[in-house]
Amino acid sequence: MWFLCGLGNPDKKYKFTRHNLGFNILDSIIEKNNCILVKKDKNKELFKGKIGIHSCLFCKPLNYMNLSGPIIRELINFYKIPESKIIIIHDDLDLALGKIKIKTGGGNGGHNGLRSIDKNIGKNYKRLRIGIDHPGSKELVSTYVLDKFTREDRKIIDYKINLLTKYFSLIFEDDGLLLTKIAS
Repeated sequence: MWFLCGLGNPDKKYKFTRHNLGFNILDSIIEKNNCILVKKDKNKELFKGKIGIHSCLFCKPLNYMNLSGPIIRELINFYKIPESKIIIIHDDLDLALGKIKIKTGGGNGGHNGLRSIDKNIGKNYKRLRIGIDHPGSKELVSTYVLDKFTREDRKIIDYKINLLTKYFSLIFEDDGLLLTKIAS
């Protein structure tokens, strides 16, 4: 079984902010693949389903992003999911708007959600990163990531989410082909 986790913040006021792209993408994938909600509590929403031939457990941690690591650790230990089958979906300040990259391991780039995950499960998991641009100054980052996209930026992001959802099954076999299909 694969474990897919989208990062975001739980309150409705954060629903369409830059920092909630992980939730937005995961929601789209869950909907397209008719996944079923199997558990919802104060800490998480869990869905099960299939993407193509691959059985998947989908997680949306419902505590704040900075605290997502312990929930992820608990779930991967309970379901005995190896690091090689973990995919974390998140926003990335260091990528241009809508640019998507996939990597395994590496640093957290100052992303507090990744910092929490790294501390709890290590760094050897796959990351699907989607760019949100950088506000230009380090002092503006906290406000920037919690703001909503402009109308023009939202169109770009929605287009990328649709493409990513359409071709997502490729991530299990060929990251390069997935990136080629969504590069537009």
